[in-house]
Amino acid sequence: MRHYYSGQQIRDAEAPLLAALPDGALMRRAAWPLGVAIAEELRRRTGGVAGRRVCAVVGSGDNGGDALWAATFLRRRGAAADAVLLDAVRVHPAARAAFRRAGGREVPAVAPGTDLLIDGVVGISGSGPLRPAAAAVFEAADAAHVPTVSVDLPSGVDVLTGAVTGPAVRPVLTVTFGGLKPVHALADCGRVHLVDIGLELPATDVLGFEATDVAARWPLPGRQDDKYSQGVTGVLAGSDGYPGAAVLCTGAAVATHSGMVRYVGSAAAQVVSHWPEVVAAPGLDAAGRVQAWVIGPGLGTGHAESATLRAVLATDLPVIVDADALTILSRHPELVRSRAAPTVLTPHAGEFERLAGHPPGDDRVGAARALADDLGATILLKGNVTVIADPGGPVYLNPAGSAWAATAGSGDVLSGVIGALLSAGLPPAEAAAAAAFVHVRAADIAAHDPGPAAAPTSASRILHHLRAAIAEIL
Repeated sequence: MRHYYSGQQIRDAEAPLLAALPDGALMRRAAWPLGVAIAEELRRRTGGVAGRRVCAVVGSGDNGGDALWAATFLRRRGAAADAVLLDAVRVHPAARAAFRRAGGREVPAVAPGTDLLIDGVVGISGSGPLRPAAAAVFEAADAAHVPTVSVDLPSGVDVLTGAVTGPAVRPVLTVTFGGLKPVHALADCGRVHLVDIGLELPATDVLGFEATDVAARWPLPGRQDDKYSQGVTGVLAGSDGYPGAAVLCTGAAVATHSGMVRYVGSAAAQVVSHWPEVVAAPGLDAAGRVQAWVIGPGLGTGHAESATLRAVLATDLPVIVDADALTILSRHPELVRSRAAPTVLTPHAGEFERLAGHPPGDDRVGAARALADDLGATILLKGNVTVIADPGGPVYLNPAGSAWAATAGSGDVLSGVIGALLSAGLPPAEAAAAAAFVHVRAADIAAHDPGPAAAPTSASRILHHLRAAIAEIL
């Protein structure tokens, strides 16, 4: 499980170490692996370290000191090392002295031929965009196609929200210390490398699933299981105008586990032609035994659909509400507030605004938490980083790392996966987080099939690769 810590939690954990260790020891403990990571990046990009040129862009805080110590390490390994000091009066004195002794140069601007920049402008206490002097340095480097490695986090990006409100660094690599921060999931940090510096960190309620976490929770049939004991997923989706939504959503439920899927709706013929194992019924009364419902993809928003949503939410079964059903729900939020059974809502930004009365804004984690608490439902806020918030509980972050899943119908696939996991008995937030993880993996596999390079894919191909994604994890 990935854990994400606030800046204050990191500072509190550092305090006993700072008190116990000699002055500057903790900084050097961080700077050494930072230098190693930068050296590896140099080798990967240029083939070596000796004879290459790096430039540290140095702020007044500890991150500036880290950057100078790392540049010093690289200078001792044979690299030419420059430093642009944004505040020469307040730069870390010991790190500056070591840098000078090693033969590092203090320069007013990034020199031509520089192979890599080290972003040591601000750390976890910083906020707001880059100031003009720093912004000018990185703009010039970007124009010259010089890659950047950020110390702890990209300068100009908010550590808690990942928000970018002005000039900011876009690194190829971020080296962070002690523990991950929300920014490392919520913003473009390039590759993230975590360095253990010996911090004792408290429990956190901002988490992220890894493959092992998904595998541990994924429902697999036991020797005594039958189609009913594994969970029966009911799907209410599709319409005459959007039969494909029903096909995608139902197919995803079929691919997720080997229990049973029931379909109710007008697209029964299309669904069964694609998935003959699905049991179709003309209406809710004839659906038979169901252990969780998926409702909304391509459903429509008329009176009949509103009545169907009311009927489903009046049951004591887990329900995932998506797409058109979210539009209906935005007009009748009391239907969810009154529920005791698990409920998962899966809005994109526009649907979130209709539900909450305002857009998610820069603080997507805070916005998802507030809506989850207000409605008493698990919120899966879609985006390049999916945010899953449980009412009064933890938040799970699932970075996509790409936009392959940003395609029409992709959300219908995700809903089917969540519904199947709910019917198998997973708690709603864990079902949503596991589904989002597998969905991203399936989109990536689809984009790389047949190769040799990744290419845009489609929802039907994401669905086709769901089982491969699951098998890869298990």
